[in-house]
Parts: sequence; C-alpha cells; structure tokens
Amino acid sequence: MKKAASKKTDEKTFYEVTLQTNIGELINLYPETANIMLEYGLACVGCFASSFDTIEQGALIHGMTEEEIEEMIFRINEYIKREQKMTSTKSDDN
Repeated sequence: MKKAASKKTDEKTFYEVTLQTNIGELINLYPETANIMLEYGLACVGCFASSFDTIEQGALIHGMTEEEIEEMIFRINEYIKREQKMTSTKSDDN
C-alpha cells in the first residue's frame, strides 16, 4: 500500500485522505465521513483511539483487507471532493 500523509491545502485545492490520515482529525474536519467508515466496520470513529490512530492502523486492527481500505479511502475522498465543490460554489455565489 502507498503511504502518504494527508494533503491539507487552501480552499481551492483538495484535502486528500490517505492511509496516514489521522481518524480524529478527519472526523473533526468532515464529520459525515464517520458514516462511511462505520459502513466498513471501522468503529474506532467514536473511540479514544481515533485521536492517535491513522486510517491504516484502525482498519488493520479491525481486520479490513487492503482492497476494503482502498475502497473506503476512495469513497471518503469522493465525499470530500463533493463537499469542497459545494462549499466553493456557495463562496463563489457571495
């Protein structure tokens, strides 16, 4: 699996979730992503471990396969892209 950190950027670029993204940080920024993680059995979204676990660490602890992890990260990133696009569109309207 490719290991990279989250890419936090300005409003016009994309916050990319990777294997090394901290679960707590992600949920703090995008609370709805917790629902996607829960669909995959990643229940640590409400656990104290989310403050220090990465997506990869939590997923492996919960027995997820590499394919499941990659699919989950893809879905989370797609959600964030939609959210950022909607937020950007609202800002442009002002």
